[in-house]
Amino acid sequence: MAQPVTVYSTSICPYCVRAKQLLTQKGIAFEEINLDKHPEQRMDVMKRSGRRTVPQIWVGETHVGGFDDLWALDRAGKLDPLVAGEA
Repeated sequence: MAQPVTVYSTSICPYCVRAKQLLTQKGIAFEEINLDKHPEQRMDVMKRSGRRTVPQIWVGETHVGGFDDLWALDRAGKLDPLVAGEA
């Protein structure tokens, strides 16, 4: 069963754009939560991730990290199985 993918982003973040492009190119559906439009969620994301940067990406309950982490996961062949719920 496919895991939900959530991307916390901001409007001016180039790494957010790249993360969304990668997911879109792979045909992976995701929910984007723009922290510019939902600033009340910024503290929650920082607490959950332990990071202050965007994007912050979750696949199901698994915190992937930012764009570099997402890209590395894909290059290692581990993104698709994680999204498919096989990891």
